[in-house]
Amino acid sequence: MGVGGVSTCEKVVGLLSAATGIVDYAATRGLIGWGDRVWAYNTVIEAVGATGPGPSDAWVLAKGPDSPAVSSGATAETPDELLATLAEAAVANGCTADTASGRDRIAMRVMGLLMPKPSEIEATFKGLLAEGGPKAATDWFYRSCCEAGYVRRTAVAKNVCWDTQTDWGSLEITINLSKPEKDPREIAAAGKASADERYPACQLCIENEGYPGRGAADPMGAHPARQNLRIVPIRLGGERWGLQYSPYAYFNEHCIAMSSVHRPMHVDRASLTCLLDFVDLLPDYFIGSNADLPVVGGSILSHDHFQGGAHVFPMMLAKTAAQFSLPGFPDVSGVVLRWPLSVLRLTCEGRDELLDACDHVVQAWRSWSDESVGVIAHDADGTPHNTVTPIVRRVGSDGSAGGNTYEAYLALRCNVTSANHPLGVFHPHEEWHHIKRENIGLIEVMGLAILPPRLVDELGRVEGLLLSGASEEQMAADPLASSHATWAAQLAGENPNLNVGNVRQVVRDGVGLVFSHVLEDAGVFKWDDAGRAAQMRFIASL
Repeated sequence: MGVGGVSTCEKVVGLLSAATGIVDYAATRGLIGWGDRVWAYNTVIEAVGATGPGPSDAWVLAKGPDSPAVSSGATAETPDELLATLAEAAVANGCTADTASGRDRIAMRVMGLLMPKPSEIEATFKGLLAEGGPKAATDWFYRSCCEAGYVRRTAVAKNVCWDTQTDWGSLEITINLSKPEKDPREIAAAGKASADERYPACQLCIENEGYPGRGAADPMGAHPARQNLRIVPIRLGGERWGLQYSPYAYFNEHCIAMSSVHRPMHVDRASLTCLLDFVDLLPDYFIGSNADLPVVGGSILSHDHFQGGAHVFPMMLAKTAAQFSLPGFPDVSGVVLRWPLSVLRLTCEGRDELLDACDHVVQAWRSWSDESVGVIAHDADGTPHNTVTPIVRRVGSDGSAGGNTYEAYLALRCNVTSANHPLGVFHPHEEWHHIKRENIGLIEVMGLAILPPRLVDELGRVEGLLLSGASEEQMAADPLASSHATWAAQLAGENPNLNVGNVRQVVRDGVGLVFSHVLEDAGVFKWDDAGRAAQMRFIASL
């Protein structure tokens, strides 16, 4: 039997196996009902441009997942291999472009067809929230997003991760390999695409839910497929927001809360109110906002959003350097964290008082200048430079998540530039750019480095050159290692007994220490006498 443009027996069998497999995968995980399997099979083969072959009678009549006719897809850990086979069939049948994003669009389309509708997801989430509590609701929603292939567990597992002990405690290092590289053909096509008004306006808009995606040759440019995205509506600050999980999670249950309105990021009383509303709704999660100014903000400043999850970050384990109180807020306890960035932690059992105190600190910092340490609140024309990266969570008496005490971490940020530091005075300095030059956003403020994928090959070459005893000049002449030559030579000098057994650890520890220096650069009040005095002047002003 022919299958679109595919005629070989092997491909027919492969399509049959993949189609029954993905349906059984979905049915055994509750994404579809068991009685939906035949409908789902036909829907899947239609999506990939096929009209057959048909499944066996035994498979059609299987009464449950224990039937011997059920395919091996029922026990697959992830749907990735099944989706890859279906995507190849779609390419062969002319249903999608022969590119990485073309295959991804088909894979996400298939999973979108095999998922509950958004209204059904919302109803189940709210039912679990009412009956079992916040954790039951988020556990189910997160698991569903993983099983539907929206959270790319296989891709995330490719990330290279380790911890490095530093003067600031143990920092978490990640070389991010999970986001797919762009196909060269798509890069070329993107250069020819026009810049017409785009829909959705950005990747954080709620209009992404179910969107089919587009290739780079589309007049509106490339956009990822989001057919299997599900967003739970939530209320923050009296407005509709959406809760989803990040497809390329940087930490446990990495979630995103985004405004239903495409508007710029802002850090003010309204956004602080939203953060508190979030932890009241989901007290087992922390939530935070990127700063709202270039250089010190995150990568997407055009859409108002927060990031949260179930992770405990190194910053949250930092020791106390000093304690302080805030006049007018008697129940709020303040501490200066011993952390490379300048972070104040405010704690209170009363939500309203904590909100007032946080708002007071943010407004005070917006107008604070101390030129002795390079902090300038505004340019002469009124351009602002000071802002805050706020993080909020609720903790119990033992520090565990979900308690009745509110904690707010306020990382003080300043985006001034200078002739010596044109990319930012409180930004990774040039000597560390061989490892990290991007903005220090919310996640990195808390001690988790997100480093570029180029480092896998570059650091591998550095390890080899160190083992060979290469000089700094020889490393500088190597295309892969050249940017790291001075740093690598220093590592060699500090570790005279490098060998096959320890070189990787030495290099990784060196990367972790670079990240600690990057965070120190981002701190507005340094850990020297001048910086300590300047920080206490600001606190005294509160």
